[in-house]
Amino acid sequence: MTLSESDTRAKLITPALHKADWPEEWLEREVTPGPVVIDGSSARRGAERADYVLYVNHQGARIKVAIVEAKADSKQAASGLEQAKRYARFHHVPFAFSTNGRRFFEFDASTGETRGPLPIEKFPSWDTLRDRWLAARKIDFADPRAKPLLTSPRSGERYYQRAAVQAALEAYARGEKRVLLPLATGTGKTRVAASILLALHDARQLQRGLFICDRAELRRQAADELYKVFGVEVQRASAHDPALNARVVVATYQTLGVDRDGDGSYLEEHYPPNYFSHIIIDECHRSAWDKWGTVLTRNDQAMQIGLTATPRTFGGANPNGNPEAEKQDEEITANNYRYFGEPVYEYPIAQGIEDGYLANFTIQQVDVVTAGTVDSEYGVDRAALRDARVAEVLTGEERATSDLSEHYGPGGLDKNIELPERVDLMCADLFQRLAAAGDPKQKTLIFCNSDSHAERVAIALNNQYAKWAKFEGGDYAFKCTYTGGRDRLPDLRSSQSRSFIATTVDLISTGVDVPCLQNLVFFRPVRSRIPFHQMLGRGTRIDQRTKKLHFTVYDYMDATSLLDASLVDIAMPNRYEKRTSQGEPQVIYEVSDIQVHLEEGDIWIASRNADGGISRVLFEEYKSSISETIRSEVDDIKDFRNRWIDIDKRASLVAQLPDGESSIDVLRHGLAMIPYDGFDVIGEVCFGQTARTKAERADRLAATRDLWGGDLPKETTDVLVAYGAQFAHAGTTGFEEPRAFDLPPVREAGGFEQLGADVAELVDRVKLQVFVLDSEWRAA
Repeated sequence: MTLSESDTRAKLITPALHKADWPEEWLEREVTPGPVVIDGSSARRGAERADYVLYVNHQGARIKVAIVEAKADSKQAASGLEQAKRYARFHHVPFAFSTNGRRFFEFDASTGETRGPLPIEKFPSWDTLRDRWLAARKIDFADPRAKPLLTSPRSGERYYQRAAVQAALEAYARGEKRVLLPLATGTGKTRVAASILLALHDARQLQRGLFICDRAELRRQAADELYKVFGVEVQRASAHDPALNARVVVATYQTLGVDRDGDGSYLEEHYPPNYFSHIIIDECHRSAWDKWGTVLTRNDQAMQIGLTATPRTFGGANPNGNPEAEKQDEEITANNYRYFGEPVYEYPIAQGIEDGYLANFTIQQVDVVTAGTVDSEYGVDRAALRDARVAEVLTGEERATSDLSEHYGPGGLDKNIELPERVDLMCADLFQRLAAAGDPKQKTLIFCNSDSHAERVAIALNNQYAKWAKFEGGDYAFKCTYTGGRDRLPDLRSSQSRSFIATTVDLISTGVDVPCLQNLVFFRPVRSRIPFHQMLGRGTRIDQRTKKLHFTVYDYMDATSLLDASLVDIAMPNRYEKRTSQGEPQVIYEVSDIQVHLEEGDIWIASRNADGGISRVLFEEYKSSISETIRSEVDDIKDFRNRWIDIDKRASLVAQLPDGESSIDVLRHGLAMIPYDGFDVIGEVCFGQTARTKAERADRLAATRDLWGGDLPKETTDVLVAYGAQFAHAGTTGFEEPRAFDLPPVREAGGFEQLGADVAELVDRVKLQVFVLDSEWRAA
């Protein structure tokens, strides 16, 4: 008899690890929240992940060394090896194991070698793995620089934060002075920095620390986080106070005088060479390695840690990229790697979404057709504007069409020329989409082409809200750029309804945390990968306070095509901007009386790629991939139902889909099957099964109670019908939860105690009746 995965863990794997001298306290089940799954108009958590994380004791410190991925005993022992290797990488451990409870495979990242299959009785003991870990890491614990590794981690840290801290401290222990940590936006880079500095402080390695960033807002956020650790020993440097008494100084490039407009005199006057023993450089990808590099060269004996949200690679080719922006991206990235070396640890956005620490998102693409062309692709020719009305923006004086430039690329629209009809149409469309999504009062950030464009978008949106029947007064949309509006950011961050739409150019593209943000809107093209991923990061923060678990990207300018871009592939010609006239015109023109309309673009899915990043995939291709995967694993619809009913078998099957459980919800949205359970979504797509809504299946269960429950006492059937009725609201995962028997309708029907000892058998009977096939439905 085969065992389920959970029974395999309990009956085979855990006892085997104990026999291999692993005490229970060194076997930990690392639990992540589970990915966010968009279900209908709401969002919920998917399945948590919890296999084995192995720890060892070294000089009193508890050190993580290995991951063990468990599979059911009916699976091949190596079937979880690739998964284990990926988890091991994100946990920053060198050893990855995959086992079915009878045999195991092992991967050693320090050598790149895989061993197995080996009998489970030969699983290495904890002291064996400890010695191998010491050899793999090449750390001399007699060296004082290794002492921070033996300090206790901060409570409440997530597994990847502990891994990033561990990786940085291991590099320090090996004598490395430069460390690069690419961590996705919203994953707590500042908390990681604070934990590194705390470990160094506790080991008496930190003399003076410097946290350097490039904006006052980032300085405030960093100081607040560091204050939680160091209290008054953290101080902000200002123009009038260099904070010379602080253990940790938080400063901006501008304060130190090392930004592009500074002369460096403040740094040289107040901080002699090698004043700082440890330096954290926040968002180091934005440096471009200009004058601020003086901070590092004047402190060349310090440990220097570069934090960045920019990954090493993104995805495939970038046909939409601006060559100059691409070159700048390439230069910044190359400089980072040239200076810091390879990252000691990486945690990308795709993994954050899979773990449930970052919000998932969907993309709605809209094509804007201006004067006959899709302007995100080609912009607008002067010839297409020959019948338009042209006037100077500043004076209103009418001008001839011939005064316009020959061509305006996508980046020049509503920047070098203003198109009022275009702005009004896009704002009206966005308002309608927000209203259709449930409520126009959603926290939204709109990226615009220029300061004046942001102003006009805010005005147009406020006009839309003024027409809204539920308008309650107030200035809901506001411009937030370098010229003004920053004082309204607290309103945007709050859960209040006031000031819930911010229009910006790039002021809020990095650094500003708005956890409750529900939508990102691209009214401007973005041709550079680094700023795009920073912009995308504004929406990825999960906000438990407002129950924000996912967000929507409304893309009017094909900006999300950069999800398919890679820093490796730089040199593609730019077919979109090459016709743009050189230099911006001296006069900005308003062009009106032109034809503008919107067209629904392709449906895109943001899906994990082979590099661990996120790429866009056409919905039809995504659907075909899922169908091929399911059909290769399942014989027919009956086999699929049998696997779906079994929780472990269903989880194993769903885990093979491109994005796990989220894949089913992607299909549900793309096929407009919101009221349907995943069973019916997959059944229709893969087997041509007639889809029934969750409500239809629950109603049939009640209507056919005599057919499937005629041999049971009425009291028992009443409880089972009430229990099965929960399927109409919660679908498969909801009515499988144990708490479903505690809900009022079930308790009122008699409660759990009416089911006796055969609960599992009775629940399976209900499931078979809920998930009836076409032939059974007709027979009833």
